[in-house]
Amino acid sequence: MMKHIYTSLDIGSNSIKIVVCELYQNKLNLLASSTFKSRGIKRGIITDVELAKNSILGAIKEIENMLGIKIRRVITSVPSFNAEYSVVKGSIKITNDASVVSSDDIIKVLEVATKSIQSNTREFVTVLPIDYSVDDKAFIKNPKGLQANVLGTRAVLVTVPKKNVYDTVSLLESIGLEVVDISLNNIGDLYSFNNKNFEDKIGAIINIGSDITSVSLYNKSILVKSSIINMGGRSIDNDISYMYKISLKTANNLKLKFALAHKKNASVNDIIDVVDANENHIKINQFELSEIVMSRLDEILNEAKKEINLLTSRKIDYIIITGGTSNMQGFEYIVKDIFGENANIGNIKMLGIRDNIYSSCIGNIVYLLSKLKLRNKDFSMFTENEAYQIASSKKLSTSDSMLGKLFGFFFSE
Repeated sequence: MMKHIYTSLDIGSNSIKIVVCELYQNKLNLLASSTFKSRGIKRGIITDVELAKNSILGAIKEIENMLGIKIRRVITSVPSFNAEYSVVKGSIKITNDASVVSSDDIIKVLEVATKSIQSNTREFVTVLPIDYSVDDKAFIKNPKGLQANVLGTRAVLVTVPKKNVYDTVSLLESIGLEVVDISLNNIGDLYSFNNKNFEDKIGAIINIGSDITSVSLYNKSILVKSSIINMGGRSIDNDISYMYKISLKTANNLKLKFALAHKKNASVNDIIDVVDANENHIKINQFELSEIVMSRLDEILNEAKKEINLLTSRKIDYIIITGGTSNMQGFEYIVKDIFGENANIGNIKMLGIRDNIYSSCIGNIVYLLSKLKLRNKDFSMFTENEAYQIASSKKLSTSDSMLGKLFGFFFSE
């Protein structure tokens, strides 16, 4: 029996994230994960091809050493800068003898809908179905198996500038990686945290990255709008570096290992000794350091709050905050200060990964599986022999089922 194994790649400004998972008995099992320092990438955009290439090669090599097998195929996120979300419509006649809607019919009607918008400067990323109509019945979520003469759909077509896609895909292909699917990280984030409670609600996900923070709006679990704030985790590093005249590396270590996201539980008596730019030893107390961190986080999250209000005037039912910075101790206190009880920190439910830095990576695998499910397509990124080699060298870990929340989406050719 074919083993279903998938590799997901997230090319970030500060790090390259990779996860490899197996789908087994309706559960995603983690086989390997890695975070590798990235260079040549700023705000998610490739600025130096050679540096970026070497970073990705380093990340791939690290994962290959863990698995004992070569990575040949990946799904990857592409930058969401200037992403557009357009509502499209389409309809087709059901021509089979039984007049029953099949997976192929759903794919065809979505293909018809996507052709209503064409551009020489933008690239198709995916299409997100809103609902379907069967003859005179509308607002149907899953028409598969229903009898119909005409099948219609409303969907959100997601496009980005061609450069966002081509720069990423061509770089990966140049190092011998086949890109089998692309997505946006804000789609992946939703699929990491989505549940049935979101199906009829409006919500937002805030992902605090290294250089940027993305703010995405979802209506009934469909991505409808997004925006980007030019601040992130590195902004905190810069603040700490400036205040104490220390290197960015030292500042980052202080943020990760000593600071709290909120000063509430920080201690003036908890002191650490570091060396500044002039090679002088200085003492930093946790309370003062946490105030610096908290000040910047307050600014980032308040800007995100403003962006949500710009994206919609409607009531927000839920807000989820993710990204590596959300792992900081005490982060929940500043979230409640700014958003109240309406917001929560994302919680990755996979054994072996409890780090929100991987939320987009994992979610993009779940999203791919949803599209494969619709198409009834049996697909793996590894041959049977390669999968056997992985299985023989790894003890697979189990996780909570992530497939219960899946519903069919379009899988492009």
